[in-house]
Amino acid sequence: MEYKDYYKILGLERDVAQDKIKQAYRKMARKFHPDINKDPGAEEKFKEVSESYEVLNDPEKRAAYDKFGSNWKQGQDFHPPPNWDAGFEFSGAGPAGQGQTDFSDFFSQLFGSGQFRQSRTASFASTGDDQHARILITLMEAWQGAQKTFTLTKPEINAQGQLINRQHTITVTIPKGVTEGQRIRLQGQGLSGHGGGRHGDLYLEISLERHPLFTADKRDIHLTLPVTPWEAALGQTTECPTLGGQVKINIPANSQSGRKLRLKGRGLCSATHNGDQIVTLQIVIPEAKTEKEKEFYRQMASTMPMNPRQFMRGY
Repeated sequence: MEYKDYYKILGLERDVAQDKIKQAYRKMARKFHPDINKDPGAEEKFKEVSESYEVLNDPEKRAAYDKFGSNWKQGQDFHPPPNWDAGFEFSGAGPAGQGQTDFSDFFSQLFGSGQFRQSRTASFASTGDDQHARILITLMEAWQGAQKTFTLTKPEINAQGQLINRQHTITVTIPKGVTEGQRIRLQGQGLSGHGGGRHGDLYLEISLERHPLFTADKRDIHLTLPVTPWEAALGQTTECPTLGGQVKINIPANSQSGRKLRLKGRGLCSATHNGDQIVTLQIVIPEAKTEKEKEFYRQMASTMPMNPRQFMRGY
């Protein structure tokens, strides 16, 4: 995916005042509008200009985009890091980029999720806009529940027309068994209403931090468990880590790599839903470093001959 330098496209510096962005857009839009400019490539340039304005003219999108800094160049291969937008607040009611289906993949990857919203038009005595933010928690916090304090960033325009980031903290109760993508609603903690209307709500979308051992798939927790060839061949009871601590697990005799064992109720469990832990066996072969160890493998090959590729014959 190619990086888009929206400032360069509009001919702007990164510290430009917010009110200058519309002026630059109008100038570039007149120059490349396909009804005026019939040169090849003008229409594509006009789309780039429109996309750049869509991001930079919105303080929320601009603040998130600025997080990547000025190290990236136009056209460079770019992949946004996981959960890059965690901790930013965004307002509105509908999905971002609505009606902008011809914007680039770069735009879609960054701003195509439901977290980035378009603002609602205020009316008399209307409810304030809802706010949306993504928060990161650990798998352990999701498994057992927790109370956490988060610092959220809300982009604003100051009196000088410069984009600034205002930070504030909130304390949130994380329910036991919460899952990736689940939303927590904080009633009345969104933007203030208009004409005496009530505050909007704040919705926090859960993202789970990576764990060195476990991965979550909805409510199920997955773990790859290394085992020795003799444990797999003969069967054995061994210890297996879970989010709740070590438990005993029975490895059936003659197990192969990739065999899956299910531990009931060891996943993400709430008051109404239970998840399991799925254990995938991975046979680890000891290295034969000495002549004695190599001879042991030769004896095994002689005593237990087999061809694991037999099923491939004829292909």
